Amino acid sequence: MRTSITMIVPGWNVGPYAPAALASLRAQTRTDWNAVLIDDASDDDTAEIFDAAAAADERFRVVRHGARRGLGAARNTGLTLVGTPFLGFLDADDELTPSALAVLVGALEETGSDFVAGAYTRLRPDANGGYREGEVQPWVKAATAPARRATTLGDHPSAGGNIVAWSKASRTSFWRRAGLAFPEDRLYEDQVIAQQMYTRARRFDTVADVVVRWRVRPDGSSITQQEERLEVLRDCLDAMEGGLDVLRTAGFPAAVQERVHLILTMDLPRLTAIAHSHPDPTYRRLLGAFTRRVWSHAEAARARLDPTQRSRVDAVTLW
Repeated sequence: MRTSITMIVPGWNVGPYAPAALASLRAQTRTDWNAVLIDDASDDDTAEIFDAAAAADERFRVVRHGARRGLGAARNTGLTLVGTPFLGFLDADDELTPSALAVLVGALEETGSDFVAGAYTRLRPDANGGYREGEVQPWVKAATAPARRATTLGDHPSAGGNIVAWSKASRTSFWRRAGLAFPEDRLYEDQVIAQQMYTRARRFDTVADVVVRWRVRPDGSSITQQEERLEVLRDCLDAMEGGLDVLRTAGFPAAVQERVHLILTMDLPRLTAIAHSHPDPTYRRLLGAFTRRVWSHAEAARARLDPTQRSRVDAVTLW
C-alpha cells in the first residue's frame, strides 16, 4: 500500500505522554501513514519510547538531535525527511482522534486544496489523575465550522483563528512551493507560519470534525502555561504581532480584524490577569505597549466590543 502522509512528531521530555500520542497514530482508521519521531535531546525516557515504537512498527522512524534545538527546529528536521504527497504534525504530548487522517487526507484528495484545518479540543487534568476532554472552543468553531471546501482567507477570514500546526494536513508540494519553515528562535512557533499558510495557499479546506486532543500538562511545563515569565510574554506578543503583519502585508484586512478581535477578547484578558499580580512592572509596560499598537489597528474589531470589553482594553492601553 502506498504511503500517503508523513506525520512529524517532535518531542522533548515527553515520556509520560508519548505512549498515548503514538497509540493514537496506530489507532488511525486510515493506515497509509508513516511518522518521523524527533527526539530533541530528551533526558528522560522519550528516546527509549520512540525506539521501541520504531522496533515494533516499521512505519515509525526515529531521528535524534544531539543537543536541544527547540520545537521549531525539530519540526523542520522532520520536514526534510518527508517523501509523501501529504504531511501533518502531531506533538508527542497530544492525541489524534481515530478518524483524523481519514478526514483530513480525504478532504485534500477530494478537493485538491493546499491544506485542510480541523477542529480540536483540550484534555485537562482531572482530580483522579486522568484527563477530561473539553468542548470545541468558539474561536475554533468559527474557524472550522461549517465545513468548507476550496475556500480562501478572503472568503473565510475567521479561519485565521486556528493558528496551531497540529490540527492541519497539507500537500507537501505546498510547503515547498510556498517556502514554509518554522522559525527556530521562537517559543510560539505556530502563529506566523499559520498565517503564512492561509495567505499563501491557493485554496484550503476546513472540517468541523475534532481531529486532535490537545493536552494540558499537569506539571505546567507547556509554554502556554508559563506566560508569567517575561521572556515567554515577549515571545507571545511578538508572535501575535508577527501574525498580524503577515495578514496585513498580504492584503487581507478582514482577516486582520478577525484576528485582532480574538487577541482583544481572548488573549488580552488572560495576560491582563497575570499582569495585575505580576511583581515586575515590566510585564505591565510590555503588555500596555502591545495593546496600544493593536488597538490602533482595531477599526472594525473595536466596534464589535461591548462597553465592558472596551473599558478593559482602554485601561490596559494606559499602562
